[in-house]
Amino acid sequence: MYPELFHIGSFPVNTYGVLLALAFLAALFVAARLGARDGLPRERVFDLGLWMLLGGLVGSKLLLMVAEPDYASNPWQLVSLDFIRSGGVWYGGFLGGLVTGVLLIRRYKLPFGKVMDAFAPGVALGQAIGRQGCFAAGCCWGKPTALPWGVEFGELAHRITGVPVGIHLHPTQLYESFASVLLFLFLYRLHRRKRFTGEVIAAYAVLYGLIRFLIEFVRDDPRGDILGLTSLTGLSTSQLISLFVIVGGIIFLVRRRRRANREDAAASGDAPTAGTARA
Repeated sequence: MYPELFHIGSFPVNTYGVLLALAFLAALFVAARLGARDGLPRERVFDLGLWMLLGGLVGSKLLLMVAEPDYASNPWQLVSLDFIRSGGVWYGGFLGGLVTGVLLIRRYKLPFGKVMDAFAPGVALGQAIGRQGCFAAGCCWGKPTALPWGVEFGELAHRITGVPVGIHLHPTQLYESFASVLLFLFLYRLHRRKRFTGEVIAAYAVLYGLIRFLIEFVRDDPRGDILGLTSLTGLSTSQLISLFVIVGGIIFLVRRRRRANREDAAASGDAPTAGTARA
């Protein structure tokens, strides 16, 4: 793999960082395009995207601190180069960006469902590109495998991320990247044909949660154990969060669908009017 693209003097330009920047730009471009389709102002979408990126970075670091006990036992690592260069935890970034988005959507007085529907396909595309960066860096590696597509990382990746060398591993980064491409294509098409507002973000939550839950079975990089739940359940931190995301997505999907059905019934004159007897 290629953890470093080139050097500017003694400063390395990391492949992960470059692809992460491209992932953000691609996600923001898609969100602005889909948002405009739903009548959202482009400038507000770009503002939201930048603030959600910042919230996502903070959230990814916070969950990393919680999941990795080394940071709690040695607080000085929080200002170390290793902590600054680490990518953090994806779900922490997702939740941090989501909370930031919710707060700003209220402040900007934008429709929550339309904004989230616009951002969901872009997030999937950003993940597809970002996981290519993980593959180049050697982080988020998988378990040993004898399958013909197993990959072996080099010494430079080992020094940067700690990935094992001399062993063929599941390319879990590519699994998620390719799955995210398919998810992006599905969500992008769904956005054009959605039957009600909120359907796209709900579909993203359910489908990505399922994708991540399954891939976690063949991931092997250390990611900590929050409150001992991993030891108790045998599931990783990300799998436990995935279950909450899936359930939350299903509940949101059902509620939005029922609301849309009520609105359609009212618009067609099928809703009961005042004074009408109800069985």
